[in-house]
Amino acid sequence: MQESHESESAEERYSRQWRFAPLGQEGQRRIRGSRVAVVGLGALGSVAAELLARAGVGALRLIDRDFVELSNLQRQFLYDEADASEALPKAVAAARRLARVNSSVELETCVADLAPSAADELLGGADLILDGTDNFETRYLINDFAVREGVPWIYGAAVGSYGLKLAIIPCPLGSLPRGGGAAARSAASGGGRSRTRG
Repeated sequence: MQESHESESAEERYSRQWRFAPLGQEGQRRIRGSRVAVVGLGALGSVAAELLARAGVGALRLIDRDFVELSNLQRQFLYDEADASEALPKAVAAARRLARVNSSVELETCVADLAPSAADELLGGADLILDGTDNFETRYLINDFAVREGVPWIYGAAVGSYGLKLAIIPCPLGSLPRGGGAAARSAASGGGRSRTRG
């Protein structure tokens, strides 16, 4: 009886996603079966984590070493004044809020610095890594792990009013043609076929 109620609840909760043709029930099933590591829970990471929880992702690993401060509240939507006054770790405060947003999402908190010695432990088992960090050292570490393990990751950055994003799907460089130069250009342009305009 409980399983039937949970199924009906999920059907109602995600009905709009099920009806959205590019996603549908199969897409929602894949989202529900996914594990995402969010590294950095500032402005970008906190918004991404909340959107993933609302979308029904199966599990979120929340990784951040920082604590909530009053100066975070104008741009980091997961946190409130109580979190700042308690100086809660961002990962803990985020998990507390996300559990209220969607209690069916498995939440794991990691109050830690993503260092080379901890990368395997913190990122292992993730189907996707979201980078909400603010430094290149950590981004390079995420990239090294993602390339080695074949895990896609999404890079995001915001400075002032400027922002950018990049989805990275690691692939072995060995799949590119050897020899560079003409061979690589030929492969990149469709195998040597060329079109001319008359």
